[in-house]
Amino acid sequence: MTENTAADTLPGPAGTCANPGDTTPSQAPESDVRGATKAVPQGAHKGKTRPPKSDVMPVLEQLAALYPALFGAQFLPLKRGIFQDLMEAHADTFEREDLKAALSLHTRSTRYLVAVSSGAQRHDLQGTPVEAMAPEHVHHALLEVFRRRQARTPDDLRPKLRQRIAQVFLASGMSAVDYADLVRSRDDETNALLDEALADAQAQAAKSEALQRAYSTSGKTVEAFAAMYGLDPQAVARALAR
Repeated sequence: MTENTAADTLPGPAGTCANPGDTTPSQAPESDVRGATKAVPQGAHKGKTRPPKSDVMPVLEQLAALYPALFGAQFLPLKRGIFQDLMEAHADTFEREDLKAALSLHTRSTRYLVAVSSGAQRHDLQGTPVEAMAPEHVHHALLEVFRRRQARTPDDLRPKLRQRIAQVFLASGMSAVDYADLVRSRDDETNALLDEALADAQAQAAKSEALQRAYSTSGKTVEAFAAMYGLDPQAVARALAR
């Protein structure tokens, strides 16, 4: 059964699936990364009223039964257009508005955002990876997961967030300038954390490159090279394998 607790589906724009065919979490809230999103005034969202959570839970249970690989115990990022795919495959099973509301709730859940922030590919109804997750979507999901978790603990989770941002940046294959331009927000603290993470990643990349050059010119085994510089052989092997 798909689990979406109240704490996991906090109000706010991050993870909102405004277009039911697009399962991309929207940008993270423009707020302090340690704080809560500013409340949206009642009535700010126009259009049809979505069914209450209790009404969409049966739909989520049906989705979990039909597609356990996507909606079961472990969530997977969904391809864009999954709403249309579901309506075509189950036109007699789901009411349009109920399915729309269920997918919106699902894609706002912390478990779904964790899946997106992992950088996993998007999947179709068969559970087949069909599309890479855009770096900015991974980044904004990561910020929203951090915001929710930070609100529940007195511990400072920013160092871990900075490390994860650096990992997402390196995995993107983009330059630091291009990545920053892509994900930078209007929140100064979030941007400062981003700049620190990018600096960390670039420093680590420079160290790894220097290590690679030194090892290549040494003509020694990994063990001998590590001993020469007083390094841990396993750590050196991992660094050289990157």
